[in-house]
Amino acid sequence: MSKIETIGTGRFLRLLSRDGWEYVERPNVRGIAVIVAVTDDANLLLVEQYRASVDRRVISLPAGLVGDLPGQADEALAAGAIRELEEETGYRAERMELLVAGPHSAGSTSEVATFMRARDLRKVSAGGGDEYEDIVVHEVPLAEAPQWLGQQAGTERLVDPKTYAGIYFALRDDD
Repeated sequence: MSKIETIGTGRFLRLLSRDGWEYVERPNVRGIAVIVAVTDDANLLLVEQYRASVDRRVISLPAGLVGDLPGQADEALAAGAIRELEEETGYRAERMELLVAGPHSAGSTSEVATFMRARDLRKVSAGGGDEYEDIVVHEVPLAEAPQWLGQQAGTERLVDPKTYAGIYFALRDDD
């Protein structure tokens, strides 16, 4: 059996070592929801926000932590995805469908990202995140999304590669 050693602990992250391999885990989180959301008029919902770890603004799919709020440790992934989508974009989904789950940086973190497809969207607010976030919402025509993202990359912004996986799932919508 592998021995896990705690090397350091921060407010939201813990640095661990398993048999000499160092990685980060996020305690008190049930999962990470990554949301593929396309509006009725075929716009892919994307978010842009500053990320201190790369010191740049990053364009990505709406995403967030599930089960991280006080009293909601057992929050279902679909419920967390619905909550995060509305908070970040102002769109409420009536339902979420599981697409795929897997590690997004297996060499450095224990996190597993679960891609969810948002269904039956309706605009209910401006979005933009909570009081700690400064999120810009982009509604990009799905057919033009790869080109638009290419134009954004290399400027003062970075594009999260998971966004391209979301485009793949959006284009092969099996509804």
